[in-house]
Amino acid sequence: MSNNTQEISLSSDKGSFLWRFSKKFQFAADKVIPDSFVFCVILTLVIFVFGMVAGSSPIDLINGWYGKIWAMNGFAFQMSLMVIVCGAAAKSPQISAGLEKISKIAKTRNMAIVMLLIFGLASSVINWSFSLILTPIFARQLSKNVKGLHFPLLIAAGYSTMLLGQSWCPSASAYALLAGKDHFLVDQLGVMPQSMTTYNPINTILFFIIAAVTIGIVILTKAPADEVVSFEGDLDAAVAEEKTVESEMTPADKMNNNKFIMFLLGIAGLIVIATSIFSKGFLNSLNFNFVIFMFLVLNVFLYKTPTKFTGAFSDSIKSAAPVMIQFPFYSGIMGLMAVSGLATIVANAMISIATPNTMPLFAYLSASVVNLFVPSQGGQWIIQGPILVEAGKSVGAHMPTIVNAFILGDEATNLIQPLYVIPALSLVGMKLKSVWGFMAFIWFVWAIVTSVGLLILPSIL
Repeated sequence: MSNNTQEISLSSDKGSFLWRFSKKFQFAADKVIPDSFVFCVILTLVIFVFGMVAGSSPIDLINGWYGKIWAMNGFAFQMSLMVIVCGAAAKSPQISAGLEKISKIAKTRNMAIVMLLIFGLASSVINWSFSLILTPIFARQLSKNVKGLHFPLLIAAGYSTMLLGQSWCPSASAYALLAGKDHFLVDQLGVMPQSMTTYNPINTILFFIIAAVTIGIVILTKAPADEVVSFEGDLDAAVAEEKTVESEMTPADKMNNNKFIMFLLGIAGLIVIATSIFSKGFLNSLNFNFVIFMFLVLNVFLYKTPTKFTGAFSDSIKSAAPVMIQFPFYSGIMGLMAVSGLATIVANAMISIATPNTMPLFAYLSASVVNLFVPSQGGQWIIQGPILVEAGKSVGAHMPTIVNAFILGDEATNLIQPLYVIPALSLVGMKLKSVWGFMAFIWFVWAIVTSVGLLILPSIL
């Protein structure tokens, strides 16, 4: 009797309530969401049509699109290089062995999830690019060693921690800009130090609430055993070595396999890194180029010879192709938004009915909508910042909270608009549709928690 009962229980297992709820979002992803490049093209066409409805001519929109399509070339190259250098490091025997040891600390599914998400949050608060690349690498190792981890959910949740960390991170574009003495809104706002924006009590409390809720819902979103998808890639895909007998090596072969050349290069890189950290401090040194350079130097020591070093990069270049292709198109979308004035229309429509108490919520909602089409915090602040500042001041709202709400909204809808998840997907060989439903599910929860927090916290703090 007990055996039959157990069999019935196992066969009827449909996963937790939150798993079943999350599948409603995933169903839409399976049926509707195309590959990330097609998603980008469709988004471009949608904005083009909206631009014409708003009164812009097709020729103006096309010229605006082309005028901005190359504006993110530098950023696209940086992101591509980040994918390449981090991918090469992750495939090295040394890093793979280290991650395997760390992942073995997790003995249960829940412990693995907590480790991953805390790692994602902590690394994002230091630097978002660290978190974007290292969190999926850690997730795939955890998925290999711990039973019951649904890998697409891990990738979506890990990515969400990178986004959430930006709301409490000193290097977030808007926070860093407003703390400067010559930002373009200084006459209206003055200088806003990070103690006023990033680390004010409302933002800090809301950050930790959302973080705790995120960890909780991921733990409770438990798939049934027959629906768990584990990482299926090769974690040990080290670069193949061509072994050459020493006596048969030509002078060229000896130079190509010379460890001393790489050692000198690595020492020079360490000197640059140390000089920057000692003169500026670690956090102040962490701009995007510096992070890439640190991984570049790390690879010099990991691969030790020129042949292995270049071979590792050649092996990782394929992962960067989606970034190189899609970033110019997203830049073009920003051009369409600027020419059509849609960002201003959307923002003005939402904040026109705001009050001092509801203004942070409307700032959050308007930033969320505009970010779908202007996926750059700095670029979005240039477009939307003056509108929010004018509206906030006109109703007497608390301006630091308006800035916090803007950044929370900007980051939240990066869970729906897939630009920044592309490098992470490339590293683990996944398609957008595999994770988009879980990303949308997390966004839905965030939207509820953040909206309630922005309405309640300012009135009690």
